[in-house]
Amino acid sequence: MKNAHKQWRLGAALILTAGGLLAMATPLTAHAAAAPPKACAQQPRVGHIAGIVPAIGPCTSNVVKAASPASKAVHIASDPASGTPPLIFHGGPVMMTPSSSPLVITPVFWNPSGHPMAAAYKTVITNYLNAVAAASGQNTNVFSVANEYFGTNGQIHYNVSVGAAINDTNALPASGCRVARNDTRNIYSDGTGYNACLDDAQLQAQVATATSGLAHNLSHIYVLFLPKAVESCFNAGSTTTSANACTINHQPSAAFCAYHSEATGTSIYANMPFPIYQSSIGFTCGTEANFGVVESPNNNPDADVEISPTSHEVNEAITDPDTATGWFDSSGFENGDECAFVFGATQGTAGHLFNQTINGSHFLTQEEFSNQDFAITHGGCVQSASAEA
Repeated sequence: MKNAHKQWRLGAALILTAGGLLAMATPLTAHAAAAPPKACAQQPRVGHIAGIVPAIGPCTSNVVKAASPASKAVHIASDPASGTPPLIFHGGPVMMTPSSSPLVITPVFWNPSGHPMAAAYKTVITNYLNAVAAASGQNTNVFSVANEYFGTNGQIHYNVSVGAAINDTNALPASGCRVARNDTRNIYSDGTGYNACLDDAQLQAQVATATSGLAHNLSHIYVLFLPKAVESCFNAGSTTTSANACTINHQPSAAFCAYHSEATGTSIYANMPFPIYQSSIGFTCGTEANFGVVESPNNNPDADVEISPTSHEVNEAITDPDTATGWFDSSGFENGDECAFVFGATQGTAGHLFNQTINGSHFLTQEEFSNQDFAITHGGCVQSASAEA
């Protein structure tokens, strides 16, 4: 951890191979999304930051056009992965083992004065986490796929609890990274943009402040949901060059939708920027690249878009909590990276499609990677342990 800042700067240029291409992409449209986008580079980890959900644009290889639920096309049990599977064990501990169960997922909703966060947005996300917890022990959703993995501290067993949601109203610190002038507009689908920018060190500090007095160990992950209008970057300073990696913007630094990491003191956390989709910039964190529209099974597009990367990051933290000694492939892809933006078969009506029924509620999340399935089918991306070959 002591060399983390040096590692970011050495590695940041790698992820921006993808980010730079995405920044030049033409706008996504329903017509353009009809064919899988062209391949471009993806760097799933930089220093201590891992599980990087890339912003999706016409050059991204891991967007699989989903079939309509009315389609008669046969859907195979699993879908192809994006990295270089199988996942390899790197000799460290994991989460959600008998010695660290249940895994307590605590959402931290940061909504200071001037940066409100809708109650409905928080409610849908919290309901999702509660559903995941209620389904513990079942093999019918993506969290059950992790059961096949293990660590030095034992075998993973799907067992989740939800910590009391933290409504964090602490003021934003002075921006560590600088919002570029043209990023103050046309970032979100409503045409608005950023008015603040925080780097990863500031996010770590806020997680520590918001969770002071709570446990920081392999039994806890803190999922930090940022408010709208707040850009985030790996590093402090400029957002206008490829020397940094940031959320979707108009700059060469545009790169990611979310990530997870471990802070000094074993605080395992995820950075969940406010979701960007249908952006005039030309790339997205949403589902329109797969389906032509943003699917919203809970009638809240912001929350429904945010649920999939939340699943992505938590599942990756379970199998690779310190981002260095868990499970990832020869290219650094974790279980979520392998299947980013791969949803598989869906149900429901257009505009409200879902692929996960968890404790009776419907959600649309990406699939997760199974070494067991990959060994048999050479696919690997599945919706649950029960869908494995």
